[in-house]
Amino acid sequence: ATTAIFSVVNGVLIKPLPYPHSNDLVAVWLTAPGIDIKDLNPSPSLYFICREQGHAFQNIGLYMGYSVNVTGFAEREHVAGLEVTDGLLPILGTPPMFGRWFTRTDDSPGSADTVILTYSYWRHEFGGDQSAIGKAITVDGKLRQIIGVMPKKFQFGGPDIALILPMKLDRTKILLGQYSYNAVARLKPGITLAQANVDVARMIPIEERSFAPPPGFSLKKLEDARIGPNLRLLKADVVGDVGKVLWLLMGGIGLVLLIACANVANLTLVRVESRRQEVAVRVALGATRGRIAVGMLVESLVLATVSGAFGLGLAYVAVRAVVAMSPSGLPRLNEIRIDGTVVLFALAVSLITTLLIASIPVLRYATASPETRLRESARSITESRGRHRSRNALVITQVALALVLLVSAGLMIRTFRALLGVNPGFVTPSQIQTFRVDIPDTQVRDPVHVVQIEQRILQKIEAVPGISSAGLSMSIPMDGNGWAGPVFAEDRTYAPDALPLHRHRFVAPGFFKTLGTPLIAGRDFTWSDIYNEAPVAIVSEKLAREYWHRPSDALGKQIRVTTKDEWRDVIGVVGNIHDDGLDKEPPSSVYWPILAAHFEDNNIDVRRWVAFCVRTPRAGSESLIRELREAVWSVDPNLPLADVRTLENYEQTSMARTSFTLVMLSLAGGMALLLGLVGLYAAISYSVSQRTHEIGIRTALGARPGDILRLVVNQGLKMVVIGVAIGIAVALALTRFLSSLLYGIRPTDPVTFIAVSLVLMGVALLACYVPARRAAKVDPMIALRHE
Repeated sequence: ATTAIFSVVNGVLIKPLPYPHSNDLVAVWLTAPGIDIKDLNPSPSLYFICREQGHAFQNIGLYMGYSVNVTGFAEREHVAGLEVTDGLLPILGTPPMFGRWFTRTDDSPGSADTVILTYSYWRHEFGGDQSAIGKAITVDGKLRQIIGVMPKKFQFGGPDIALILPMKLDRTKILLGQYSYNAVARLKPGITLAQANVDVARMIPIEERSFAPPPGFSLKKLEDARIGPNLRLLKADVVGDVGKVLWLLMGGIGLVLLIACANVANLTLVRVESRRQEVAVRVALGATRGRIAVGMLVESLVLATVSGAFGLGLAYVAVRAVVAMSPSGLPRLNEIRIDGTVVLFALAVSLITTLLIASIPVLRYATASPETRLRESARSITESRGRHRSRNALVITQVALALVLLVSAGLMIRTFRALLGVNPGFVTPSQIQTFRVDIPDTQVRDPVHVVQIEQRILQKIEAVPGISSAGLSMSIPMDGNGWAGPVFAEDRTYAPDALPLHRHRFVAPGFFKTLGTPLIAGRDFTWSDIYNEAPVAIVSEKLAREYWHRPSDALGKQIRVTTKDEWRDVIGVVGNIHDDGLDKEPPSSVYWPILAAHFEDNNIDVRRWVAFCVRTPRAGSESLIRELREAVWSVDPNLPLADVRTLENYEQTSMARTSFTLVMLSLAGGMALLLGLVGLYAAISYSVSQRTHEIGIRTALGARPGDILRLVVNQGLKMVVIGVAIGIAVALALTRFLSSLLYGIRPTDPVTFIAVSLVLMGVALLACYVPARRAAKVDPMIALRHE
């Protein structure tokens, strides 16, 4: 188990990224403390300034993930794509397997359209045929020439990326802002991350002087945001905060290993005790302490090496199980495997466990004086106080460590239950089928026509048997596609540097009804609002209370995004939706029509990349998906469906990390409990076998079976109580590392600590009872003859 978890830690956290000199790769991020944004994406304007005037980078590249429609093959597809500037792939240092990288010409506006395929897409569509280079495919209605195929090991942007496209930014049309891109740079030799941050800080004022602010925003407002650099190593950016979970699991399974070591050490101690006369005789015949110690260590080494090799084989199977059940957001899954580093780790663990297992008997017997050994070898009626203390200490350690793991698992169980009690803002997600459709402007230019197509698709979907309602939006709750932007209210005053950020959504009539999100005040959008481009908006209850205290007071109020936009009337207030996951607070949100006039400096703003929601008991069935596909294609046969999932799937994904941690800690806690109880049972049973003569004397002198039962049980419970007390103290210190994973509960939750302690003591009582009952049935005549 330890080796299996380490292979995950090694693949995700320890291994360098699969790029040449990966420690020189940095993720370019910004920060804006003036508007309380810790991580701000870089902008195209900063990209151009860094490329032209930077001193710290060899090169810098922008990239952005998005989806595209591919037609011309046997079946139209909607696939994941990656838009990049010409420098990004050379920065990563992974050359194409066939063909070439993008050049500055490929990335220039007005140049011929080109594309690079990923290995998996090339194998899927072209069967691994090298003649694909030079051929053309239709992407979003445009013919693009294939100029390269990336190697199999290239996984940048995610394993689902199919196509890599040039970004083709036009420098003459770039404005300040547009903080929605990602950037990677390679440091020059000898340049540190701190020096690179200083260099980017130097270029931000140059950027602000070189480009005009977007309409409706003054340069002062951007200056008041106090934008600064926040560069970090690309590896840290890829891994994110998953390291906390993995190190936590590594620590948990390490505790299980310690419990197992204590268990085996106890067994080894008993085994060596049975040989104490042999050891005494060997010492009397001249064997040195070192030779005795080495003999014991070698025996333990053989045991640990054989079991370690067997465990490595089991770990190979366990790794596959861990990867299969890991959360979808776990990075670098393709890097997790049993490799040379993991084998060396398994060997090291085997050696360490050898020392842990053998240390107690070695210290107990190999270092004792010959006189002590001979005296102890002569004792047959009762065991020595030293041996008794050694075994008891190991059992107490096992109980304490088991309690720490059980408390951790208990806290995660309580967190999971708390999450299940959260109202997500929608009802019966298992009955809501979702999918995406993209209508590129190369296929349909007129924005009104785009909306007409989307409405006709909704009408076709509503005619499918078993569907009670359907709606569409820019995104699905918890799908990670939301974005935050400023929202100003006419009846509120703002400080000069204030930028009130709220979540933006674009929806069509019927979306809230389909989700089951309650309309608290006012009304929903109508199709007349959409086609007439009415200046209206809907807000969430959280935003309504934040701005106007009561949802009903929000109706009739006016809001807008920039000073260039027209004011829009709030016509409705809907319930809060947990858009970032059940363990996050619901954002304050504004919902705009999918077709809006004079919005963010656009004369007409239309949503082309939309998500459909369908409420039906048939959600998730193949027959429904087939009928939905036919409904869409009856309107436009060139629109493939993408991201076909139920809303329940998005909800479960948002809880995946919590679920994964819960399962792994529960498994570790279960193993710890089992091993701890086995150790306790073994210790009590052995103690009873050693005290058979004593028990016989007690019985012969008048002790009743109940007295013997209490005597033995009290012996075991004393160890358990001490172990629980120590375990509680250790758990209080360690469970704070769980705080970032908990929801609705404190790391020191008394209910969890008390419940786990009682369960552990109750189960331990059963472990003590079996040998105690056997002791109570000892025949005094047999016991008195026992040696």
